[in-house]
Amino acid sequence: MQRRALIHTAMAALATPLAALPARAQGGWPTAKAITYLVPFPAGGTTDTLGRLISQQLGTTLGTSVVIDNKGGAGGSVGSEIAARAAPDGYTLLGGTISSHAINVSLYPKIGYDPIKSFAPVTLIGTNPVVLVVNANSPYKSLKDVLAASKTRNGGLSSASAGTGTSQHLALELLAYKSGVKFTHVPYKGSGPAIQDVIGGQVDMMFDTTVVAAPHIQSGKLRAIAVTSAQRLSSLPDVPTVAESGVAGLQDFEVVSWQAIFVPAGTPAPVIDRLHGEIRKILAQPEMQARMKGFGMEPADLSTTQIAAFQKAEVEKWAQVIKAAGIKAE
Repeated sequence: MQRRALIHTAMAALATPLAALPARAQGGWPTAKAITYLVPFPAGGTTDTLGRLISQQLGTTLGTSVVIDNKGGAGGSVGSEIAARAAPDGYTLLGGTISSHAINVSLYPKIGYDPIKSFAPVTLIGTNPVVLVVNANSPYKSLKDVLAASKTRNGGLSSASAGTGTSQHLALELLAYKSGVKFTHVPYKGSGPAIQDVIGGQVDMMFDTTVVAAPHIQSGKLRAIAVTSAQRLSSLPDVPTVAESGVAGLQDFEVVSWQAIFVPAGTPAPVIDRLHGEIRKILAQPEMQARMKGFGMEPADLSTTQIAAFQKAEVEKWAQVIKAAGIKAE
């Protein structure tokens, strides 16, 4: 009887951890299930390229595959809505940008997600400062020159952009809003044709990202007037910031395009922490830093709490600018 009781006790002790194993396996992350990295823009752009660079190494680190899925449309809104509706289980990542997660909520009358409430931030990959440029033969050599000239022309100086609601366009509108000076916005379908018309003299000026404008500045085709970052850029050390222009109301002027990674709201904190840590390691690699600099990006290393605060401020800033300028999505 005593022997039978001992055997029963021993079997029960063995069965307990064995019974618990399936539950731990099912609850573990990640499993062999593939992780989807949603890119809310077509293939070939900066968001897509960064996503592919990160996903290759992230998959190896996590021991599973990370698959890119391009879902472009409405300035990143289509893919972002898909991500917002995905299960918050750590198997859906989203490459978010200033457009999809700061601008679109105020630009489009209806989007199927809240850029803040529908997501949790994982990583701010980096920022891409914007620079104001004019034709190399332009008479304007400073921001004060640009503002003074725009005041004397009916409708103001013309300024190209990659399209309505882009960071280039909103940088112009923020300048107009803060300085009280009018400009004529000339939207194009992309930065390429827009900046060519600035080079050709058909348009007076343009705000564009450094990755697009820098080669033309270095070749002497464009003159850089001011950068929109808070500090001068190491790549353009002689170009002052807008805040340094000495114009009243522009002391806190700052515009940066940015790239980030989000997950659906409700994703477990341990999963977010693991993703944040692993992606930070990937971004810190010299090879990745070099690729980012090739995109004209400034590295960013913020905690998830800091990213959330940064995003909230961006949403509020651009909502104010879009409302004041009466901008409508095309």
